[in-house]
Amino acid sequence: MVIKMNKENEYCVYMVCCADKSLYTGIAVDVEKRIEVHNSGKGAKYTRSRLPVSLVYKEEGFTKSEALKRELEIKDLTRKEKEALIQGSKQGQ
Repeated sequence: MVIKMNKENEYCVYMVCCADKSLYTGIAVDVEKRIEVHNSGKGAKYTRSRLPVSLVYKEEGFTKSEALKRELEIKDLTRKEKEALIQGSKQGQ
């Protein structure tokens, strides 16, 4: 069975910068809506005490499985490596 990717099942991996300058990585289908959930205080436990958060990085076009794997790869990076990833994405815009 082949699953055709479309906007409804296309996942993104994202990073937000919290008010305390820490970085949080997650996955979502609708990143903008997920940021709203984080900022409403109903998102991840980690971000609830570090509001507000702002989007600093996003990768698109993953299946859920691929997104979860990429999320773990990013979470394993050092702070410096995450900052380089963010900077690289800004230069590519």
